[in-house]
Amino acid sequence: MDVSMVDMALRAAAIMLDPLRLAFLVFGVIVGLALGVIPGLGGLIGISLLLPFTFSLDPYAGLAMLIGVGSVVSTSDAIPAILFGVPGTVGCAATVLDGSPMSRRGEASRAFGAAFMASMIGGLFGALLLGLSVPVLRPLMLAIATPELLSFCIFGLSLVAVLSGRNAFKGLAAACLGLLLATAGEDPQAGELRWTFDTLYLLDGFNIVPLALGLFAIPELADLAIRRTSIAGEARTASRSTQFQGVRDVFRHGFLVLRCSSIGSLLGAVPGIGSSVIDWIAYGHAARTEKNASETFGKGDVRGLIASESSNNAKEGGALVPTIAFGVPGSASMALLLGAFVVHGIVPGPDMLGKRLDVTYSLVWSVALANILGAGICFLFAHQLARLALVRSSLLVPVVLAITFIGAFQGSRDWGDLYVLLGAGVLGFAMKRLGWPRPPLILGFVLGGIFERYMYISVERYGIEWMTRPVVAIVLIVALYGVLAPTLRRVLAARRAGRTRLRLGLPRDVNPYDTAFAAAFVALFAAALVVSSSWHADARFVPQIISWTGSAAVGILLLFQLFVRFDATQAKPTGDADSLHFDLSGEFEGLERGTIVRRALEYFGWGAAFLAAAAIVGLLPALALFMAGYMRFTGKETIATTLAVAGTVTALSYVVFHWLLVVPWPDALLGDWLPELRSIRALRLF
Repeated sequence: MDVSMVDMALRAAAIMLDPLRLAFLVFGVIVGLALGVIPGLGGLIGISLLLPFTFSLDPYAGLAMLIGVGSVVSTSDAIPAILFGVPGTVGCAATVLDGSPMSRRGEASRAFGAAFMASMIGGLFGALLLGLSVPVLRPLMLAIATPELLSFCIFGLSLVAVLSGRNAFKGLAAACLGLLLATAGEDPQAGELRWTFDTLYLLDGFNIVPLALGLFAIPELADLAIRRTSIAGEARTASRSTQFQGVRDVFRHGFLVLRCSSIGSLLGAVPGIGSSVIDWIAYGHAARTEKNASETFGKGDVRGLIASESSNNAKEGGALVPTIAFGVPGSASMALLLGAFVVHGIVPGPDMLGKRLDVTYSLVWSVALANILGAGICFLFAHQLARLALVRSSLLVPVVLAITFIGAFQGSRDWGDLYVLLGAGVLGFAMKRLGWPRPPLILGFVLGGIFERYMYISVERYGIEWMTRPVVAIVLIVALYGVLAPTLRRVLAARRAGRTRLRLGLPRDVNPYDTAFAAAFVALFAAALVVSSSWHADARFVPQIISWTGSAAVGILLLFQLFVRFDATQAKPTGDADSLHFDLSGEFEGLERGTIVRRALEYFGWGAAFLAAAAIVGLLPALALFMAGYMRFTGKETIATTLAVAGTVTALSYVVFHWLLVVPWPDALLGDWLPELRSIRALRLF
């Protein structure tokens, strides 16, 4: 960095330390933190909400406010992920895997300390990368073509082997299901409709927000409803000192923070990769490289939490690189930021590295200051938030579940979002109980659309030669090694221990529910093959590859479950439901099977009743009825407590969603009849 750039950076710092501009940045940070806590919302909504208010501000203040919103959502979204197992945004789903178990052990304060410090360091790293590398990365970004982007997607999919632990075939089948779900909607090549079932909702495919919330939030709340204890159970949240223990954890694993921040920054700078997958890639990297990760990750290992959170925040600085250098948004939030550029007469490109370098470095300082302020505010209230882990489930479950339903509706603001949320919740609960890892499913879904698009363009443009490009070849080799290495290591270890003898025969201890679930996967993939066979060649190419791969994975899984067994003294085979997988585990100690089933049916029955009430009286009134009914009849709360909690949450939801976000609520049966009833009454009075 030459002297002129240093001078410009210092000048930009002086500009951003102006009290008025700093006040707008703080306001944006507060809005971003609030949106991150509410499941389903995120920086995109915050930036779109505040964008009109920047028109009358100077560019530095207006852009600082927007940057403040987008930079800290990834800090506060860890709060519901750690406390409730509910990802505040889809970009922190990996935080749930280790954050939620730490909360259940009474270590919520420690988890918060680690998450907030890792988030701040990751955000500062992203800002530093943005400040130092915009001129350097410009030629590098120009060299990245579609084959390189495709290879990055394949590398991301290779993490299925890591996220599945010893359940490799279950993980592969789940990933194929996610890839298949991603193909729903209009085919981008042939324009053919796939898996829409004659509904308008699926014309654009499934939405990531209700799907992710359904897979991870609904099952965790179900476990809490079944146990009927607080999140921490018999444990107690520790003193504020444990929060600083989490801070020390971050510095003790400083090299991990550096590596995962680098992953977040670099992948955030690649348009199309998306924030929904970066935390999984970082988590998979940590699971692959950290010592004894296979034994502790997914069970409350602070290293998994650190990996996810540091990469999650670092991506924001990286996403600004293509936005500033080329006018190509690195994320959806950056697309709105480009709109603010246009309003203020700022043209992305060479000018941002020359005449408007002061604006560029003001953005760098905004990212850095926002992360410091966001982490500081969260640190102040972390100990109080950790006490929520001690609140009884009869209050937490209905409140968090109701907000989750409203947050999921923000996906595309369609009834279909709510059906997907509940359906994905049932699927996620079944997968969790039967030992099927859920992370590969969401990873496959996130990368599915990108994979198909880049595959089609690469093959059409380069043919087979796309695989011979240097960067592509290196990434594919690394991905292949990542997939094969865990299996090869286990096979070699088994041979050295003399544990390779197998015997055939139907086992007596096979889990019939697990086998039936696997058979359902086979039926699904077979149906997909039959239905897609009549499509245009371009439309069926990727879905059929996915279906054949998924069928093969489940077939091998069933072979292990039904016929192949290790000797009695040996370890359990890959297909066993009790094998290790990187996902949350939930046990119901002391509860009989009948009690568990009854409470689970009651929980999902309340969810279905919420949808039915919403269809009759409207979504917001159903929110109040659902919370009051659950707390009073299932939770056995007093009438005073029920009315106080349900009334307060409903009022806040009205202010946030109806008044502030101006949500277009869906039509309801009584909502359609009310105008007619009013008309009839008016005629009678007349």
